[in-house]
Amino acid sequence: MDLALAPETLARWQFGITTVYHFLFVPLTISLAALTAGLQTAWVRTDKEKYLRATKFWGKLFLINIAMGVVTGIVQEFQFGMNWSDYSRFVGDVFGAPLAFEALIAFFFESTFIGLWIFGWDKLPKRIHLACIWMVSIGTVLSAYFILAANSWMQHPVGYAIDKESGRAELTDFWAVLSQNTALTQFFHTMTAAFLTGGAFMVGIAAFHLARRKHIPVMKTSLRLGLVTVVAAGMLTAVSGDLLGKVMFKQQPMKMAAAEALWDGEAPAPFSVFAYGDVDEGHNKVAIEIPGLLSFLANDDFSSYVPGINDTNKAEQEKYGPGDYRPNIPVAYWSFRWMIGFGMASFALGLLGLWLTRKRFLLPRSLRVGDDEVPHLVLFTKPLSHRLTRLYWLVALWTLAFPLIANSWGWIFTETGRQPWAVYGVFRTSDAVSPGVSQAEVLTSMIAFTLLYAVLAVIEFKLLVKYVKAGPPELTEADLNPPTRIGGHDRDADRPMAFSY
Repeated sequence: MDLALAPETLARWQFGITTVYHFLFVPLTISLAALTAGLQTAWVRTDKEKYLRATKFWGKLFLINIAMGVVTGIVQEFQFGMNWSDYSRFVGDVFGAPLAFEALIAFFFESTFIGLWIFGWDKLPKRIHLACIWMVSIGTVLSAYFILAANSWMQHPVGYAIDKESGRAELTDFWAVLSQNTALTQFFHTMTAAFLTGGAFMVGIAAFHLARRKHIPVMKTSLRLGLVTVVAAGMLTAVSGDLLGKVMFKQQPMKMAAAEALWDGEAPAPFSVFAYGDVDEGHNKVAIEIPGLLSFLANDDFSSYVPGINDTNKAEQEKYGPGDYRPNIPVAYWSFRWMIGFGMASFALGLLGLWLTRKRFLLPRSLRVGDDEVPHLVLFTKPLSHRLTRLYWLVALWTLAFPLIANSWGWIFTETGRQPWAVYGVFRTSDAVSPGVSQAEVLTSMIAFTLLYAVLAVIEFKLLVKYVKAGPPELTEADLNPPTRIGGHDRDADRPMAFSY
């Protein structure tokens, strides 16, 4: 059978398509929950209407996003039983523990308190209602941690033993699974990337409204919050990425060698800026490199040795038996660069935006504007021209997609760079596929899910565009003066999403 249409290949394509699509919503859910909670905290502390309108606006987009994330995430669970039953049988005892905690603790926090937050507008006291959205935010973070702990076990299995009779992995140390350095560094990197995503999303939408001179007080606040988030998260993403890379150089040297198209080990090892090579012959034909930088990134030493693809492949053949242990080299190499490139482009544009919209005391008095005026974009001592100003707002709008692209390529690199292992060094992907599922069945389900997700993408896009264009809602008396005790009136009992109208 042609490998391109083998059930294993099709099952991997299906899981990849659904996972990448689902992961578009995850970082936005995590970051928007916290950013919305921060805006509501500012309203509770100051009673300023712009913070309340911002809370309702971004909260509405957060709810659309989390609803779509939950729907698309359910499919991931089904696929373990549908296409990957042998994998589920092998890892079920280990995988089940963090996923159970995710459902019992994290998802409980999210589902319970998000209900209270939605239904509690003008019914719960302000501080209790505020606590609800913070609990939702904590729930999203906990959910991410437990899922990343499970994924990290696939990258670096610890705290388990193989049962000799059943051949299954059995959990022996749950704390080791939760606390290993792979899980901690991957969680740190994912969280910082999530806030880079949420900040860029906020910057792009605020720029859209400011370019139209609409909802200026709310959008100026949102723009500033988004820019600060992008810059802070961008710096932390670089730091966390460096820490995760160092861990991966030790635990998965093949993945990192493939990410750099480093065919033979070198000391010092160069960082590849651009490379084009021959995979079959195992060398690069064209290479633009920075000497010694890869050694530093791997070991904090500009002269240290870094093993290459050919060296690592031979070492793994000696350890695990005959076979080709190389991932898809071009995919690993370019996905690593797209991840870094789009992520750092977001950071650079955020840094530029933070300077262009800097605070009043950094500007001459003639360039200062009021709260209800669009800020001047000032590079040095004079504002940008009208054309350059509109160009920046347009670039800022499109920048909201950059971290989403970076996240997608990051997960493609993480998962494809581990191949041919489903669980690194323990269980091969070829052994993980459901034995009774045919090529036609996998192909049918892959097409069905892809088409379904395409429909959901159109629905998601139209909902977001509709509510983004509408802008922040106008406030009512009930919004400005919520009850001081639990149990408000029932004016909107039949409109549980009343706050979003």
